[in-house]
Order: sequence, then structure tokens, then C-alpha cells
Amino acid sequence: MGTEQKVAVITGASQGIGAALVKAYRDRNYRVVATARSIKPSNDDDVLSVAGDIADSKTAERVIGEAMARFGRIDTLVNNAGIFIAKPFTEYTEADFASALSVNLAGFFHITQLAVAEMEKQRSGHIVQVTTSLVDHAMSGVPSVLASLTKGGLNAATKSLAIEYAKRGIRVNAVAPGVIKTPMHPAETHAALDALHPVGHMGEIKDIVDAILYLEGAAFVTGEILHVDGGQSAGH
Repeated sequence: MGTEQKVAVITGASQGIGAALVKAYRDRNYRVVATARSIKPSNDDDVLSVAGDIADSKTAERVIGEAMARFGRIDTLVNNAGIFIAKPFTEYTEADFASALSVNLAGFFHITQLAVAEMEKQRSGHIVQVTTSLVDHAMSGVPSVLASLTKGGLNAATKSLAIEYAKRGIRVNAVAPGVIKTPMHPAETHAALDALHPVGHMGEIKDIVDAILYLEGAAFVTGEILHVDGGQSAGH
């Protein structure tokens, strides 16, 4: 198969939104490079799994290097990997701070820099960050300074990159979710989490996947922070 078939790189791809994105891009006939700390090899010849810690620059080098060696191009990068630590501000530890910066910021920086370098060669590409609606609409019941510090940085970087590369064929966008129903939220928390959203319920993984796929096909959209949050960022 030639190198004309598009290729998507997805971080945090072992479960939840990331695993759903792998399937969604394959359904669109993309070849996929999936990376996560504990990802398993795929039986699909058009899915390349690369295990590693996204916070480590060596992982980024392996992901992009193996993607180019196997598939010869990179068309999309979805920076989905991230961590969320909800604690009162004064209770954050040095380890919490280091973890948030290393995964949410360093993880984004290293792999995006390498992906953009490849996209520049073909003068086309698309990058999407998964951030959080809390950046724009903080809530007293959800202490989230480290999320706002790091994911807010990604929102700002999204706009900066979009403008820097607008004339070079590379689009850069972000999706800012509300609370999404995943196994990390036990059933007994659902009622309280539903109530955080003006529409009255949490989002589904499909809502985030659909938003990213919309941005994938939206050729005239760049620098956009797309809120998929049941109205959270608009107000209460």
C-alpha cells in the first residue's frame, strides 16, 4: 500500500477516549499509531502500537520515528494523553506538580514538535489537543488549579501554533470537554457529575470523538477551542 493513505498518531490510546479514537480513525481508513504507557500490540496491520511514557522525550522520538518508518507520513496528531488531579490548591504535592507538567505539557511539547517537523515537509497536517472546560469555567466544587495551569497552557499554545503554521498547511485545534462518562467515574458519582452540566448529564466518549472528527474535516477551522461540555463554559 502506498504512502497516500493518511496516518493519525493518538496519545493516551489504550483506553477510554483514546481507544475510541483509534477505532474511529481506522473506520475512516486512516492508519493509526497508538501510544500509551501500557498499550498492547494490535492485530491490525494498519495500527502500530508504541508503548511508553509520553512525558519522556525518548517515547516521542520512538513514536514519530516508528510512524515514519512504517507508514511514511503523519497527517494528524491527537494529543489525548493527560492527567487530572483534583485537590485543594494548598494540598498539591511536588509530585503532583511534576506529574501534571510532565504529562500534560512536556508530553504535548515533545511529540508535537516532532510531528510538526514531519508535517512541514508535506505542507499539510492537523493537530488536536484534548484540554478541559474548567480552563474557561472554574467551579468551586471541583478544585482544579493544576488542570487549569497545564491544560490552559495547551489552549494558549493551540492558538499560537495555529497562527504560526497557518500559511504552511497545518491546522491546530483543541477540544475542551466537560465531565465525560468513563470507567474512572464510579456509578455512585454520576448524579453529582450530571448536575455539573446545564444540560443535566455528563458527556459520552462518542461526543468527544465526534468533535475531533468534525475538526478533522473542517478545513477552514484552525485555532479553535471547541467546548464539548453540555453548556458548562457558557454559564450556569
